[in-house]
Amino acid sequence: MNWLTALGFGEHSWGPALCEGAVMTLFVSGAGLAIGAALGSLVAWAKLSGARVAGAIGEGYAALFRGLPELLVVYFVYFGSSALLTATAHLLGVEGFVGVPAFAAGALAVGVISGSYQAEVFRGAFLAVAKGEIEAARAVGMGRWLMFRRIIAPQVLRYAIPGLGNLWQVALKDSSLISVTGLTELMRASQLASNATHKPFTYYVAGGALYLVLTAFSDRVFDFAEKRATRGMRREAT
Repeated sequence: MNWLTALGFGEHSWGPALCEGAVMTLFVSGAGLAIGAALGSLVAWAKLSGARVAGAIGEGYAALFRGLPELLVVYFVYFGSSALLTATAHLLGVEGFVGVPAFAAGALAVGVISGSYQAEVFRGAFLAVAKGEIEAARAVGMGRWLMFRRIIAPQVLRYAIPGLGNLWQVALKDSSLISVTGLTELMRASQLASNATHKPFTYYVAGGALYLVLTAFSDRVFDFAEKRATRGMRREAT
């Protein structure tokens, strides 16, 4: 079997499996980035709130998940959440082991890792919002929710897009670690193809090429989003 046949879409080819793995990588990375955005927003709010307890919790979360190896976090989330579900099921009278779906565990693992970094992206973006605009919104009687929706959130998102683009690339690469849970994403698909055909170089190179395609396409998407978000803004000469 030559490499064209091996990577094609024939009966004994692994091309479809690699493409399905690439799609799964996008899904799990997207879910992880969304979970990370929710967690990161909460941590950023905790740090900016001025409350000592909330700030300490936010700092602790960020320090913990930025300090631990990503693979160790994947193991903690996968086995820890399964152990928690099993213990809860036993309390409810359900016997046996209750496992967390690999996709859910993987997305959550990527999310808690990404959230620890997104917190700083959102915090920096908030600090970049002109204080005069917030003061003007208060002066005209805007409530907190209306001010957040019309003034703060759009500008925070605008300033956060470059950082989120970088973290999306990190999430794509971190998703490869989820293969240890059995989820057939791109790295797992490459590994299965390699083991089945005894052609590791062919399939790992193909997997690497697909990762590069995903990252290149993602760069274009985030560049377009940044240009759209910064229309009308005056750029300082660099």
